[in-house]
Amino acid sequence: MINLNSDIKYIKGVGEKRAELFNKLGISCVRALIQFYPRKYQDWSDEKMVRDCENGENVCIKATLMTPVKEHMIRKGMTLFKCNFTDGETIIHVTIFNNKYLAKSLRQYNDYILYGKLEKNLTSANMSSPSIEKAEQNIGIHPIYSATEKLSSKAISKVMKTALDELPTLEETLNTEFRLQYKLVSLDFAIRQIHFPDNEENLEKARYRLIFEELLILQLGLLKLKGNKKAETKLTIKKDYTDEFFSLLPFTPTNAQKKAIADCINDMNGKYAMNRLIQGDVGSGKTAVAAGVLYTAIKNGFQGALMAPTEILAIQHMETISRMLENTGITVDLLTGSTSAKEKREIKGRLINGETDLVIGTHALIQNDVEFKNLGIVITDEQHRFGVHQRANLAMKGNEVHTLVMSATPIPRTLALMIYGDLDISILDELPAGRQTIRTDVVDSRYHKRIYDFIKKAIARGEQAYIVCPLVEEGESDLKPATQYAEMLSETAFKGYNIGLLHGKMKAKDKEKVMNAFSDGNIKILVSTTVIEVGVDVPNATIMVIENAERFGLSQLHQLRGRVGRGSSQSYCILVSDSKSETAQNRLAIMKDNSNGFKIADEDLKQRGPGDFFGNRQHGLPDLKIADMLADTEMLALCRQAADEILEKDCNLDLPENKALANAISDMFRNSVAN
Repeated sequence: MINLNSDIKYIKGVGEKRAELFNKLGISCVRALIQFYPRKYQDWSDEKMVRDCENGENVCIKATLMTPVKEHMIRKGMTLFKCNFTDGETIIHVTIFNNKYLAKSLRQYNDYILYGKLEKNLTSANMSSPSIEKAEQNIGIHPIYSATEKLSSKAISKVMKTALDELPTLEETLNTEFRLQYKLVSLDFAIRQIHFPDNEENLEKARYRLIFEELLILQLGLLKLKGNKKAETKLTIKKDYTDEFFSLLPFTPTNAQKKAIADCINDMNGKYAMNRLIQGDVGSGKTAVAAGVLYTAIKNGFQGALMAPTEILAIQHMETISRMLENTGITVDLLTGSTSAKEKREIKGRLINGETDLVIGTHALIQNDVEFKNLGIVITDEQHRFGVHQRANLAMKGNEVHTLVMSATPIPRTLALMIYGDLDISILDELPAGRQTIRTDVVDSRYHKRIYDFIKKAIARGEQAYIVCPLVEEGESDLKPATQYAEMLSETAFKGYNIGLLHGKMKAKDKEKVMNAFSDGNIKILVSTTVIEVGVDVPNATIMVIENAERFGLSQLHQLRGRVGRGSSQSYCILVSDSKSETAQNRLAIMKDNSNGFKIADEDLKQRGPGDFFGNRQHGLPDLKIADMLADTEMLALCRQAADEILEKDCNLDLPENKALANAISDMFRNSVAN
């Protein structure tokens, strides 16, 4: 008798050699085998006559083999087998590719079940490589597994059936009361029916139970992670200076901004250190929120630090926040890689002496010799560009400091709860008054002359333009590189105009010089790579042209588009692409029709998947075996509620009824970055 921990090789019909094939699929024990769920199903229970089928439909037909199977050698390594079946009315011409075993097993005048795509013509029908089973073996709904060349879905199915037949009743992981509350079938029923469902209803019940449990375990793990990271702090805010800060602003904050600042102040009033994410669309006013939170923290006697991923963005924050805090007596310093050695020494001296209230900078802030007198709050902008450790290194400069991270990568709230499991979340879902919709157009390169004329008219009105390229220098012939493109434009279409060039390979001081010249209006057209994607704020820039637009992700295109539309003039984003790919055209159409970053991010996630979307799995989520974080967001919210209820009664999952859940969490998070 096998158990869940038994090696896969001990299942009847597996052995050493086949076990190696299973190992390549990540299956080494029986537990891993039964959690290797089918990727889809074929419903063989609905048998049809050819006359009742739609052309091109996947169907199940009971038919009799009328002719012997004939072998046709096409070329070396490719053999076709042809034969004719009938459903009693219509002849079905069947072709079998390279499956000698199946072809030899078929017997003339025997009844079989054929499952596959049916192509109909006037007098007969064709099926190419259908699944074929003896009629008496038809078992209704067939599971289809992710197979390999040497391990077919049918072989996996056979081993799965053997394993489930040998396994005793599976031990339940959820208590009866909880299962009744959330209408969940037993684990044993769910596992057996997910692999070999008796009918559609049982399959749905099994899927629901297994998806629910997987998301519940994920949420419990993340909530426990968050609870473990809660640290008591003595850096409590005594007085809220938010109203005083608002009186300094030349604009009225949105309700979303007010709520986000209130969330942060409320966190800093408690006994635990704040650990919060401010998430907002392009132009939603995250910097003003950061400044408001910093103002209250500094007025309470603490120092603040704000870290940005690039020097350009750090300088931008320095200018914006300094303007907001003008004449308040708050001292602000800028510390980046290009700060001179002498200035660095002076700034570090002022920080350790407490003369500087707020330091804004890049990775330079996390150098070992940067020390503070009384650091109380750390803010990280565009946090997905920093590793978790870099964020932690800055927080380590103080003693249980308050942490705020900001991100302009919009993602659905339920998904954010998963990805930023250790953070509380505030969302800025309103745009400040005066922010306008940017007109977006998709064109091909035949429109270049019209685009250039359009830019010239804008410059004549005193406006400016960005032109973004995917490459710095020539590398791929079909892509426009920024350096050569800027040179070409200055010699042809824009001869006599002041064109600037900006890319990531430039020295920091050169980048700063170019950006300052663009901000001051001396440069009229800025040709750039995606280095301007985040944070650069030039209200006078009204046109954003993106070359080879199909080469960028949707969220990246949305970020780039957000660099215009920051002033009072109508702004435009022109996406240039010669791609004939239907996928590329659909993606660019989404950009044209949507200005909501959260909707765009949804589409980006659907197309690229969360791994690519967040890059290098730095979100730290465990792999999910059956749940889909995009399709199952409603259940995710329900599981969050269920997880809260469980932890409220048993915060450490110490009760006997929760022991199996605690073990499942350990298993799920064992290889997770988040742990």
